[in-house]
Amino acid sequence: MSLVIAVVLIALAFTYINGFHDTANSIATVVATKVLTPGQAVLLAAGTNLVGAFMGTAVAVTIASGLINAGVLEMSSHLLICALLGAIIWNLITWWLGLPSSSSHALVGSLVGAALAASGNNFHSVIWVSDGWIRGQGVLPKVVIPMVLSPLAGFIISFFLMGALYALLAWCANRQGWVRRFGRTPFVNAFFGKAQIASASAMGVAHGMNDAQKSMGIIALALAGATASHQFDQLPDWLGFLRIQGDPNGGFEIPVWVKVVSALTMAAGTAGGGWRIIKTLGHKMVKLHPINGFAAETSSALVILSASTFGIPVSTTHNVSASIMGVGAAKRFNSIRWSVVERMVWAWLLTLPVTALLAYGMVLLFRLVD
Repeated sequence: MSLVIAVVLIALAFTYINGFHDTANSIATVVATKVLTPGQAVLLAAGTNLVGAFMGTAVAVTIASGLINAGVLEMSSHLLICALLGAIIWNLITWWLGLPSSSSHALVGSLVGAALAASGNNFHSVIWVSDGWIRGQGVLPKVVIPMVLSPLAGFIISFFLMGALYALLAWCANRQGWVRRFGRTPFVNAFFGKAQIASASAMGVAHGMNDAQKSMGIIALALAGATASHQFDQLPDWLGFLRIQGDPNGGFEIPVWVKVVSALTMAAGTAGGGWRIIKTLGHKMVKLHPINGFAAETSSALVILSASTFGIPVSTTHNVSASIMGVGAAKRFNSIRWSVVERMVWAWLLTLPVTALLAYGMVLLFRLVD
């Protein structure tokens, strides 16, 4: 019972850290373009994150029942704690260094590493592929493939959207009257400054819809495992809400209270801000104007909302970063500071293996202590 409570509390701590670690994802561009002040942007992100967290549970179900076999939880009661701690440690390291790494991949990498250690390196403790590549669950179709394809999609969409906007402005500049006025720089900045508030809001909703659900899945997995192993049989009636019936392998409903607590914790973390990463995304990588911010936010929001609908836990960080690169490349490739991009890519590549090793080592350490 105490371990289950520890899992819930650590999962909420991860959610809070995810909130301030990934705040930059939805507000870096709107701050960099000076459309909103940092305080206004954080409040916008917190509110929209809260809304997004209640929009579906497909990602939560993937985390809870689509990545590791539920039977592994019975082999090690510390598995989820080690997985969460591994993800938290990596998030804090990358936050301190100002690197926009992926909280999603940190959690998945930690889950895989902890499951392998808990099962004695049993390869089948992790669901790699199930029920086909398109509709099935598993680390490869739900995590690894989208890890490559989603930022690539963000880059391509933002590149062509930015190119189309440039072409539209050039066309307007060569026309007469009000059409020509639309192509003038002051009007463009004013128009897309307002439009960027909408695109930043969409980005915040997308972030909440994908990231907040990961902690929902972890909490639901812990409670379902405790229910199945009869740890809650002696609970008083007033704590009956902790029981989640059903086989995690077959999926289960995420309780409303889990959604509410996870959503509020994510919003609170978002309100804490993440100014180190905002500086990297919004200022160091490429110089942004409101039209660039609008294109980047719109593109990344489209990718993340689409992935969330199909239960794919993609990286908000990767998609926003790739979209910012896309709008920069649409202007000219040398407008991007590639040295900053190189540091970010290394963080992306290292996240899965490093977090897997961290969680793997912590499971072994817990066994030694026991």
